[in-house]
Amino acid sequence: MKFLADMGISNLTVGWLRDQGYDALHAREAAMQRTPDEDLLEKARSEGRVLLTLDLDFGYLMAVSGARLPSVVIFRLGNKTAEYVTARLKDVLACCTDRLQEGAIISVEEVAIRIRQLPVEKE
Repeated sequence: MKFLADMGISNLTVGWLRDQGYDALHAREAAMQRTPDEDLLEKARSEGRVLLTLDLDFGYLMAVSGARLPSVVIFRLGNKTAEYVTARLKDVLACCTDRLQEGAIISVEEVAIRIRQLPVEKE
């Protein structure tokens, strides 16, 4: 599985992913520090990457796009330290790998992981 980390995600988390054998790229490494959200999503989609972010806008953008990919993991945490985000990411990878590959928005909170399959059905 491949990942693209948004600017709010620590390089330490990206390093941990690499240590686990994942292909992980930080937006800074791709010179995308000031790139619009839509362009980050397109990079993730075109490269088959799961987007990791603290930004709620990505969930909205995926919901309204009608697209199945890329999957987005949104960390909605009070504690945003690299250690805590990485610990919660471990939890996501332990339970949700298939969902990430199929296409999902995964919202990660302190005590819950919520999964919404993509594409989001319009009402």
